[in-house]
Amino acid sequence: MSSVASVASAWSDRFGRFAIRALQVLIVAALALAGLWLIGVLRLVVIPIGLALLLAAAFAPLVALLRRRLHFSSALAAATTMLLAVVVLGGVVTLVVLRVQGQWSRLTKSATDGIGQIQGFLTGPPLNLDAAAFDKIRKSATDLVTSPAFGSGALAGVAGLVDFITTVLVLIVTLFFFLKDGGQIWGFLLKPLDAGRTRRARRIGDAALDSLGGYVRGTALVALVDAVFIGAGLFVLQVPLALPLSVIVFLTAFIPIVGATIAGALAALVALVTNGVGAAIAVVVIVVVVNQLEGNLLQPLIMGRTVRLHPIVILLALIVGSILAGIIGAVVAVPITAVIWDAIKLWDTGDDEPAAPAKAAGG
Repeated sequence: MSSVASVASAWSDRFGRFAIRALQVLIVAALALAGLWLIGVLRLVVIPIGLALLLAAAFAPLVALLRRRLHFSSALAAATTMLLAVVVLGGVVTLVVLRVQGQWSRLTKSATDGIGQIQGFLTGPPLNLDAAAFDKIRKSATDLVTSPAFGSGALAGVAGLVDFITTVLVLIVTLFFFLKDGGQIWGFLLKPLDAGRTRRARRIGDAALDSLGGYVRGTALVALVDAVFIGAGLFVLQVPLALPLSVIVFLTAFIPIVGATIAGALAALVALVTNGVGAAIAVVVIVVVVNQLEGNLLQPLIMGRTVRLHPIVILLALIVGSILAGIIGAVVAVPITAVIWDAIKLWDTGDDEPAAPAKAAGG
C-alpha cells in the first residue's frame, strides 16, 4: 500500500499534475495529427463531401422557398436548385473562360515583366540590392512553372481523370441528398444519442448550418463587390486584361487575408508594365480602398458574426488546408474551423432547454 500511495503522491504534486496535463496535450495532438492524416488519405471522399455540405448550407434557403411557396417535393426542389446552380455557374464560367483563354499568355507575360521591373528598381540605385540573388530566385521560379514536369504534375494532381470523375460524382450525389433529405439524415445520425446529447447536437448543428451558409453566401457577395469595384477601376484606368484580372479578384476573395493581396499585386504588376508607374500606383490605391471598404463595412454588414476568428487562426487554417487539399483546402479551411469553434463554444450552453426540431440543409 505504501508503494501505491507513494506513486499517487508523486502524480498529485505540482510537477505531477503538470506531467499529466502535458501527457493529455500530447494525446490530443496525436489524435489531431492522425485525423489530419486520415483526411489526407481519404481526400477524394472528404473533399467532395465537404464541398457538398458548404453548397447545401448555402442553397438551403432556396430549397426551403421552393418547398414552402411553390409546394415542390423534396426531390424536385433539390433537383431544381442544382439545375439553376449549374445553369448560372456554367454560363458564367463559359463566358469567363472564352474571354480569358486568349489573354492568359499575355497576362502571364505582363506579370513576369512587372516582376522584372520591380527587380530592376530594387537592384539599381539607390538601393543597390544583390542582383544575383534576385536572378537566381526568378530563374528557379520560372523554370519550375514552365517545366513540363510542373505542368504534368499539376494536371495529374489536380485534374487526373479518375480522381476528377470520382470527386464530381461524389459531390453531385452527396449534394442532392443533402438538399433533399438533410433533415432526415441529421435525425438518423442523432438516433443513438440520449435526450441531452441530442439537444446539444441539434444546437451545434443549427449553428454550424447557419455559419456555413452565411459564410458561403456572404463571401460570394463580398467577392462580387470586390471584383466589380476593382474591375471598374481597371477599366477606367484602361488597364488591359481588366476582365481576367476581375475574375482573379473574385476567385481569390474566397481565400481570406492572402487572396486580396495576391490579386492586388497581380493587377498592379500588369498596370506597371502596360500603363506605367502612375497607373500601378492608382491600382494599388484602388485595391487598398476596396479592401478597407470590405473589411470595415461589407464584411460586418453582410456576414455579421458568421465567422469571427483571430487572423492567426485563419492563417494557420489556410496553411493546414493548403497542405491537405491544395487550393480547395484553403477555401474550405476557414468555414470548417469556424464550425469547430462554434461547436466548442456551444458545447455546454443551453443543456437545460427542451429539444428543438432538427434544422438541416434539406429542411
